[in-house]
Amino acid sequence: MAAAARKVKKRTNMKGIARKWMISSVGVIFLILVALIVILSFTVRGSIYSGIQATLDGRSSELTNVFSDYGRRSSSDFSAAARSYVENFPEKESMELMVFNSMGRILITSVGFAPDETQPMPDYQQAMEDREGYGTWTGHLTSGEKVMAVTRVLRNSSGSFVGAIRYVVSLEEADRRVLAVCGMLSGAGLLVILCVTVISYMFLKSVLTPIRQIGTAARRIAQGDFAARIRKANDDELGELCDTINEMAEELGTAEKLKNDFISSVSHELRTPLTAIKGWAETIMDVGATDQATFSRGMGIIVRESERLSGIVEELLDFSRMQSGRITLTMEKIDILAELGEAVYMFSDRARSEHKFLLYDEPALLSPVLGDINRLRQVFVNVIDNALKYTAEGGTISVSAAEADGFIRVVITDNGCGIPAEHLPNVKKKFYKANQTVRGSGIGLALADEIMRLHAGSLEIESHENIGTAVTITIPVLTEDREERNQEPNG
Repeated sequence: MAAAARKVKKRTNMKGIARKWMISSVGVIFLILVALIVILSFTVRGSIYSGIQATLDGRSSELTNVFSDYGRRSSSDFSAAARSYVENFPEKESMELMVFNSMGRILITSVGFAPDETQPMPDYQQAMEDREGYGTWTGHLTSGEKVMAVTRVLRNSSGSFVGAIRYVVSLEEADRRVLAVCGMLSGAGLLVILCVTVISYMFLKSVLTPIRQIGTAARRIAQGDFAARIRKANDDELGELCDTINEMAEELGTAEKLKNDFISSVSHELRTPLTAIKGWAETIMDVGATDQATFSRGMGIIVRESERLSGIVEELLDFSRMQSGRITLTMEKIDILAELGEAVYMFSDRARSEHKFLLYDEPALLSPVLGDINRLRQVFVNVIDNALKYTAEGGTISVSAAEADGFIRVVITDNGCGIPAEHLPNVKKKFYKANQTVRGSGIGLALADEIMRLHAGSLEIESHENIGTAVTITIPVLTEDREERNQEPNG
């Protein structure tokens, strides 16, 4: 059910992205094209109509010359001149002429049919009322035909109405031309929309396909399959995202392996002392107080293993505090030389029992430092313990300290197995163990490095495989300014 729900959600998301893209790109382009087509159509229509209007105005302006004074003296003169003008009019095929007499009745038309005086003629009324004797009208006849008309009124020298000439042009052909232009513009717009749609589909496909692959890989990673990888198709932002997710999966896989190794190591570290404690406790119960030697030996082992368990648990607690940033330091003025000497002394018996040489080159005097005495001792103990663990029988561990340039540097070297070059950059990372055959949790160096960082110092490791390892612990010496700034505990 969960997988099916995720698939449905994926399809919905993809459709949502496609829909948003189509609305934001194709939809906007469509609206822009519609607006452009409408504007261009009206522009073309206005241009064509303006051309027709100019032609009609040009023809009507000829009347001043055609109807000279003799044609304006009387109605009979006007009628004779009008008939001659209509009979000789060169554009009878493209426009209709109407001649009105002084009574306002249609005297003659260029079409040769009886005039239909019921047709609307607003241009005639406008010309009669106009001071210049001019009127124009665009509209539909009773037959539904769309026309454009211009009327010119003629008056004699005394200002009396002699007659009028009306020019009428059908706009049907003009409208067909406008419609043809609109059709071409619409076709071009549809072609643009089609191209944009195809390009958008190809673009969406190039984006959504990697996104689906990323989603699939992310789900596999979320389910614990850290071997999942995304095939990088292009060197673009999506390609960078694929690289980032692949790197994340690799890091998560590495972290998962380290975590599993850590759990295994800690389990082994805890099981060993617990087994010894349980075994000797059972032995003591069996022998009771009758065998004092066995009893004493068993109790000693139980105490030592209990202390070892306590140390492991404390290390785990410290690691937890480090992870959550809750490590607390109780800063005070301390003699680091004394703490280093005590740490070396702690391991002297162990070194002798393991047939190893622990050498300490103790300096005459070192300046005091500001630090947490227990945490610094923890760092020294951890590093010396590691040196003993990774040094074979008959090997040598050397400890030295020196002061220079306001810093104290403690160097702990061994001639043990060393750290391979490929592991060296990672040995201070949590859970990391370069050698799985040696006991340890893999968090000691990470914890020690964090403690030194909190002391404004450092822990550096230099190692060569089969030659040995040198750990340099650096901490600043105490100054008056540093002491004043660190009166309160740090965390």
